[in-house]
Amino acid sequence: MTRFILDCSMTMAWCFADESTSRTTAVMAALEDQEAVVPIHWPLEVANVLTIAERRKRIAEANSARFIDILNRLPIVVDEQTSKKAFGEVLSLARAWRLSAYDAAYLELAMREACPLASLDASLNKAATGLGIVLFQG
Repeated sequence: MTRFILDCSMTMAWCFADESTSRTTAVMAALEDQEAVVPIHWPLEVANVLTIAERRKRIAEANSARFIDILNRLPIVVDEQTSKKAFGEVLSLARAWRLSAYDAAYLELAMREACPLASLDASLNKAATGLGIVLFQG
């Protein structure tokens, strides 16, 4: 099965209609026959965005629950090795590309898995391109 690395920015665009684009729709549709891989912190990032959106009344708790149910049914695999790379490769990438450690973890995973990256984050995409990582288009 073909795989790609999925980040939180792309994931959350599926939740909020005002963030949806033809690319975000294509990436989600790609999960019909492909598998996404995410670093171990991805579920926490998603939960954090939903929590903040609920507090700001951008989304109702029931809609958050429906979105989580959708995510749980998608072929998304959580990489268990990310935490072992945090103080080494991830930290080095974060320093070199001036990224958060969270974003650098997506880079490290894309490099280790030799997979394209699906992200809407401009800084992360710039770093990925600089490292020769293909940007997944769906």
